Amino acid sequence: MTVMLGVPQVRGAVGDSTGAAATQTSRPSNSRAPGLLDSYGRVASDLRISLTDKCNLRCTYCMPAEGLPFLPTSKLMQRDEIVRLARLATEQLGVRQVRFTGGEPLLRKDLVEIIRDVAALDARPEISLTTNAIGLSGRAAALAEAGLDRVNVSLDSICPETFAIITRRPFLERVLKGIDALGAAGIGHTKINAVLIPKINDTQGPELLEWALAGGHQLRFIEQMPLDADHIWNRDAMITAAEIRRRLSVRFDLTADEAPRDGAPAELYQVRLRGADPTSGSLGTVGIIASVTEAFCDDCRRTRLTAEGAVRSCLFSHTETDLLAPMRAGASDAEVADLWRGAMWAKPSGHGMSLDGFQQPDRPMSAIGG
Repeated sequence: MTVMLGVPQVRGAVGDSTGAAATQTSRPSNSRAPGLLDSYGRVASDLRISLTDKCNLRCTYCMPAEGLPFLPTSKLMQRDEIVRLARLATEQLGVRQVRFTGGEPLLRKDLVEIIRDVAALDARPEISLTTNAIGLSGRAAALAEAGLDRVNVSLDSICPETFAIITRRPFLERVLKGIDALGAAGIGHTKINAVLIPKINDTQGPELLEWALAGGHQLRFIEQMPLDADHIWNRDAMITAAEIRRRLSVRFDLTADEAPRDGAPAELYQVRLRGADPTSGSLGTVGIIASVTEAFCDDCRRTRLTAEGAVRSCLFSHTETDLLAPMRAGASDAEVADLWRGAMWAKPSGHGMSLDGFQQPDRPMSAIGG
């Protein structure tokens, strides 16, 4: 269901860009919320834009083997519409980071042009991409030249057989070539996102971490979330953050990283070989995104646009606020920005997965965008 929310009446002084809580004092009735403030004092500065709901993999925790009905092109945001919303977000709403997601964003033929246009904005954001890396080897150089700063690659196993089981496609070699192409294109510090699935790849965490460290990548394990199209997610069966740490400890010693988390979804750990001298240098870092069991909702700084131009204030929202239809009907920049502010003002305090009565969103991750 899509709802159109009005602009909030803001109570209290606004928290700063770090998400500090607001002080409750009265404000004029016509006061607007600066930036993307919510009623809990959080300020969104990280925008995720989904470019398509299509994907060329069929990962078991995301999409059915037969795929899903995909949106027609006419329903998707077009290049100029994406750039307009990115401009509004960065110039008027305080967004500092823009990440393009999907589905699989590399399936957009105009991806390079979109990134080039966003990189040319007066308030240029940091630009990143979340991808499965299939087809990346042939486009990495052009994406880097266009202005792409960082890439997150979804990769759950470096074992070809396991990769094929999870994704239902035998494309591991293409993924690895895509990752290698990033370094050649000058895009460093690639992040690798992995989900551990019981009885499939749950014993492969140490091997995957060793591979990532050797390649200079930062591996991030993500707890499996209830965003699968088949709605078969089972909290009791998922591999938790605590279990991930335990399994990694067979080969590695993990020490909490001292750097401030600063709203990031991943809790970082310095990695050393098991039993190594504590004064020896770290091999690198590993991140754990414990969205389910160690939720970080109280410092969430993200706002999301679906591929059809609707704001989702939370991955697990059951409502969306349509920006694309008003834009196509002639809404001004100020009107669109006000709709966006209103949507974020209504952001819930958290996803509520630990509460009785939690309901998984109808739309899967591929339709929402990460």
